[in-house]
Amino acid sequence: MQEVPVISIVDDDESIRLALSSLIRSMGWTAHVFESAQAFLDSGLIPAVSCLISDIQMPGMTGLELQQRLLDDGHRLPIVFITAFGSEAVRQQAMNQGAAHFLLKPLDPSVIEHCLHQLVNSGSDT
Repeated sequence: MQEVPVISIVDDDESIRLALSSLIRSMGWTAHVFESAQAFLDSGLIPAVSCLISDIQMPGMTGLELQQRLLDDGHRLPIVFITAFGSEAVRQQAMNQGAAHFLLKPLDPSVIEHCLHQLVNSGSDT
């Protein structure tokens, strides 16, 4: 029996969290939402996560800091970064640290769906 992919969404914007979780559930997958990077880290769910969608700009810990923390802790999750403030320097840093995708808001649901299918179906062992 094939496992249902688990996607975690970390974004301080509730409307983004709700929209993405609705999209993921419509795909038949499981979505977990977190309003902060720290809430995600404290959740205990990291080992079950197939892919992480994270905003870059958030209060407390940024998406890039979350990415570094996961790497430091030995977690190599596929990460799709989303941001309304995407500079080339930030995109380059995210990609150099292993991000799978870097997308600009407003998000196109079909692009998100394509990215997630690509990552989950590739059987990424990251």
